[in-house]
Amino acid sequence: METLKQLFHQLTDVETLVRVGGLTAMTLIVFAETGLLVGFFLPGDSLLVTAGVFAATGHLNIWLLMGVLVLAAIVGDTVGYWIGRRTGPALFTRPKSFLFNPDHLRRAHDFYEKHGGKTIILARFMPIVRTFAPVVAGMAAMNYRRFVSFNVIGGFLWVVSMSLIGYFLGQFAWVRKNIEIVILLVVFLSILPGLVAFAREWLKNRTKQRSL
Repeated sequence: METLKQLFHQLTDVETLVRVGGLTAMTLIVFAETGLLVGFFLPGDSLLVTAGVFAATGHLNIWLLMGVLVLAAIVGDTVGYWIGRRTGPALFTRPKSFLFNPDHLRRAHDFYEKHGGKTIILARFMPIVRTFAPVVAGMAAMNYRRFVSFNVIGGFLWVVSMSLIGYFLGQFAWVRKNIEIVILLVVFLSILPGLVAFAREWLKNRTKQRSL
């Protein structure tokens, strides 16, 4: 368990990932978060924004960065789709573990039921949901050509928008001098939707318990 905690810390330390791991590490992270069920905890949004900031300082080529990571995001979602297509509803009965929580899958399923195919685009901007959305699309046997179109659009918009936000911020001297503070703020903002969702679920359960 201690080893897993250390690994979790290393994989969520976005500044080190970008500074030391470079484009190779970022490509693997983006692919794993969007393509593998165990990648739901990876820091996609904050990683992309941080990479954009580093690109603004001249440490990375912004065009190469966006091109490679868009491809990684598209391939990742494609893998997730085929995982869902091959395994089907059996994933819902898979036991909860440190690296898998069926509640995340159900949340993505509910989101898909509400928004349909455009979930593949919208989910890109939602931590955790973006990991499971393509899996749910595969389970629902969504038309593959339709999935691919949503996948390409969503992957492009997510990577390019997040990277360019970081690149824009990196133009300011204060940001370059206080990059650690900026990264912490970005990480907080990236997990804020998850915190809000958790708070809503907690309040909902409290209300139900009081009504019994």
